[in-house]
Amino acid sequence: MAVDTAVTDAVKVAADAAWHKGASNFVALDVTGHLALTDAFLIVSGRSERNTKAIADAIEDELHLAGVKLSRREGKTDGRWILLDFGLIVVHVFHEEEREFYALERLWKDCTVISLSLPGGEQPEAE
Repeated sequence: MAVDTAVTDAVKVAADAAWHKGASNFVALDVTGHLALTDAFLIVSGRSERNTKAIADAIEDELHLAGVKLSRREGKTDGRWILLDFGLIVVHVFHEEEREFYALERLWKDCTVISLSLPGGEQPEAE
């Protein structure tokens, strides 16, 4: 079962917000059928704790404007791995070092990648 339009729209809004704050290494995964709690993961990296916090804030703000409510936020104090749970999507904002260590996308490698187009037509590479 593939994710619906509301989910892909939310993922794209979150990815666009993250891109504008300098996020890198974008991976969006359809986790329907693998996880009952959410439909999609967006995983991005930031260069520093300050950058990950700015990315998380921008994602939260833009999804709020799009009518997608934040259910839970974890890890913002440290800024090393920030989890934003919006119900239909969960966004993981990692510091580059934590991203490499935890390698979430490898744990979910059986999931379908959701195609993203970033501003300027840039297409992030899936890992």
